Formats: sequence, C-alpha cells, structure tokens
Amino acid sequence: MPLLQNFSESLLEAGCDEVGRGCLSGPVVAAAVIVNKNFKQNLVNDSKTLNFKTRQNLDLYIRENAVDFAIAELSPEFIDQHNILNASIHAMHLALDQLKNKPELILVDGNRFHPYNYTPHHCIIKGDSKYLSIAAASIIAKNYRDNLMIKLHDEFPEYGWNTNFGYCTKVHQKALKKFGPTIHHRRSFRLDYDVEIELEIDRI
Repeated sequence: MPLLQNFSESLLEAGCDEVGRGCLSGPVVAAAVIVNKNFKQNLVNDSKTLNFKTRQNLDLYIRENAVDFAIAELSPEFIDQHNILNASIHAMHLALDQLKNKPELILVDGNRFHPYNYTPHHCIIKGDSKYLSIAAASIIAKNYRDNLMIKLHDEFPEYGWNTNFGYCTKVHQKALKKFGPTIHHRRSFRLDYDVEIELEIDRI
C-alpha cells in the first residue's frame, strides 16, 4: 500500500521519527523531514523493512529531494539523566529546531510527544509505515545511527556494534559479561542479562 503524502491538504508538515530507543549503547537519534508533492520515491518505507543497501540509496534521494531535513542525537549520558522517552522526544525537538522551513504541523511516529513551539502535532502509531515524511525521517535517522555505531565498533570491536548497532544480542551480552560496559553504554538500562538466553532484537 503506497504511503500517504500528507495528513493535511494545506499545512506544511514535518514528519519525525527516532531510532535507538531499545539499544543498550550509543545515542538516540531523531530526524525531521519535510516533503512535497514532487517527492516521488516509491521505495521509501519504514526503515525496519528495508535492507542496508536500499536504505543507503534512499538516504541520498531524501537528502537531495526533500524540502528540508535535519538530524539530531542525544548521548547515553543524557538518556541516563532524563530517561529514554524524554531523550527521544527531545532529540526530535532538536531536529525540528534545525529545519530552515518551520512546519505548521508535526507528524510523529508513535503515541507520545511533548508540545513543540505551539505547533500542532499528531502522534501516529506505526506512522513510519503510513506517511512518507515519517518514513523518510526513519530512514535517514537509522542510516545516521548505524553508520555512527559502525565507527564506534572500531574503538570497541568486542561488542559487535558493526552488526548489532548497540541492540541486545548474545554477542553484545557476552562482551558485557567479559569486559563490562563502555562509556557508550546506557547505565540506566539493564546490562546484566543472562548471556545464555538468545534475545530478540527490539528495533523500536
């Protein structure tokens, strides 16, 4: 089913999404994207449904063809201080702050958001599989974060961040058991799972 181009017929909309909420390490990253009727990339969809190569190609298309876009990240330290929900929402606010075109309506993936600068917003469950701007935001946020975690893997190769991107996998948990947490781990998250249990990656 094709994604919807817009929620309103007349307002300038920004779609927002974040990645990395369920990770044990690394920042939470959010993006805001504004598209218009000329944005015709039919492959754009929820980033979780796309393979790495497709996401990389779409990332370039979005950056070149969106009316506006911005990306923001918040550190594990900020997450530990303010909790992951507040950090995720604040990261979306920071992305919105960077837009040169100020939206008249904000579309948010999920069911929670804090009001932003008196701008109306709509929270949409699974919005990244329904609206083009949210899906585009999910793609560029995920690509940004995945590439960052691949770079951090060079610094801490034991944790497998080049493949698990900070999510809870058996390799990640075994490394935590053996080496302990790094400066990139979220100390407020549970880091002492039983490493014998294979845990499903929760890519929220």
